Amino acid sequence: MSTVDILTVGSGSLVGFALGLLGGGGSILAVPLLVYVVGMRSPHMAIGTSALAVSANAFANLISHSRAGNVKWPCAAVFAISGIAGAAAGATLGKMVDGQRLLFLFGLVMIAVAAAMLRPRRAEGDPSVRINPSIAIRLVVTGLLVGLVSGFFGIGGGFLIVPAIMLGSGMATLNAVGSSLLSVGAFGLTTAVSYASAGLVDWHVAALFVAGGVAGGLLGVFLAGRLAAQKSTLTRIFAVAVLAVAAFILWKSMPALFA
Repeated sequence: MSTVDILTVGSGSLVGFALGLLGGGGSILAVPLLVYVVGMRSPHMAIGTSALAVSANAFANLISHSRAGNVKWPCAAVFAISGIAGAAAGATLGKMVDGQRLLFLFGLVMIAVAAAMLRPRRAEGDPSVRINPSIAIRLVVTGLLVGLVSGFFGIGGGFLIVPAIMLGSGMATLNAVGSSLLSVGAFGLTTAVSYASAGLVDWHVAALFVAGGVAGGLLGVFLAGRLAAQKSTLTRIFAVAVLAVAAFILWKSMPALFA
């Protein structure tokens, strides 16, 4: 195994570990890790490859949440299906933007992700919610908007999807987390297909990244139970790390804005 392969598996493990330990936000590191650690020269290639890896990990986690009864399938399906159209449009727009400028915008999104992680997540909501025409309309609208952002930046968008599903349906946080994984997987797959059609997915790197993500995710889930009392502290530490990475990306990509 080459050095690049080892770095790819290690990067995937780090993302999977963060997802398993914290339950969200970790996938935002996938693109910067592929660009600055693995060494992908094309930001678009990194986005397409990370979208595929994030999608695979989301669908894998969806299985466990479904078995636990945490997924509200009617609401999840309406949100995901409507968001696929937004993700396709967003991916098309993203490919039209210069790579370094796209990285700069990605850095700004990372700041928003860190801010969202620092805000305490409320547990209110109706665990027995059922879809109706009013809820369906709200889910379609919010799904389109979140899908557009997810496709444009090639991110899972769980930090946006969870509150958007709660806003659209009124379901409880646990159900929103489980239901969001269908959209994370669907949006990521849509983005990956769009980028793959332009030859912007490195399948070898994606496979290694997913493999590392699975291993890291298992370790993260294992430690999550033992560190449950410190989860809020760990989330804050991770959010600060995301802010630091965002600052680095903004600094590295800033010259492209004036080129």
